[in-house]
Order: sequence, then C-alpha cells, then structure tokens
Amino acid sequence: MRKGRVLRQALTSDIQDIQCVRHSVHENRLVSTVITDDQVQEAIEKTGRGWVIETEGEVVAFAIGNAANGNIWALFVHPDHERRGHGRLLHDTMIDWLWSTGLHRLWLTTQPGTRAQGFYEAAGWRLVSITESAEVHFERYRAGMPTHE
Repeated sequence: MRKGRVLRQALTSDIQDIQCVRHSVHENRLVSTVITDDQVQEAIEKTGRGWVIETEGEVVAFAIGNAANGNIWALFVHPDHERRGHGRLLHDTMIDWLWSTGLHRLWLTTQPGTRAQGFYEAAGWRLVSITESAEVHFERYRAGMPTHE
C-alpha cells in the first residue's frame, strides 16, 4: 500500500466523512435520491460491509458492498484524490470479501457514459442491460460459475 494511504473497514464514526466524499463527486450524484446516515449505517453493519481509504487521517474514498444480494452499493473517490489507485484497491477488496461470503453473482448499476462505467468495464464487469431508469446494469460472476445470458 502507498505510503500515507490506509485502507480499513468503515465504522459508524466514518459516516459523516463517507457522506462528504459521496457529495463531492461530479458524476453519479444521485441528486434525486437522498442516502441517509441510517441507510449507510445499515449498509456497513447489517447488510454488508464498507471500507474507507484515509490519507493523512482524512477519508478520501469509500466502498460498500451488500452481502445479502451481491450489490455494489457504493464506490466513490473524492475528486481531489482520483487517479491514485484508491478506487481499484477498494473495488478489489470489496469483491474479494463479497466472494468470501459465498456469493456467486455480483451486480451494480451506474449512469451511462460516465467514468464509472469505463472503470467497471476495465475491471471485467459485463454490461447486461439498461434499467427502467436508464442506468447501465453490470454483473460479475465468480470464476467457474454459470453466467446470466
């Protein structure tokens, strides 16, 4: 891991910082949807797990995966800390953990034409559909498992 970069499991005490990172991004802003602190707490404590990356004691990126349904619930990097490998480190850590829970299929949605779409395509995710809300729906299967056609 890079000097000064700390990857660790997210805690309830990180929720304010997670929300700050979430609201700092330029794409996938979810302006019509409010994610409450209670929803974040449930996501990191009950339905899944979250991770944060700190640099110099500041949370600059986070990811949350849902172990109940295999959803990549969130993965965001503060714009001032992009292109440093934080997103990929969070992605790989979250995917490894989700596979370890016994899941065979993971999925996510994101806005089309965004850097997030390119990120997931480069990471090996397969575009399977466009949702009713016009988002792109990606899936990923554990190696050796049958895929959705």
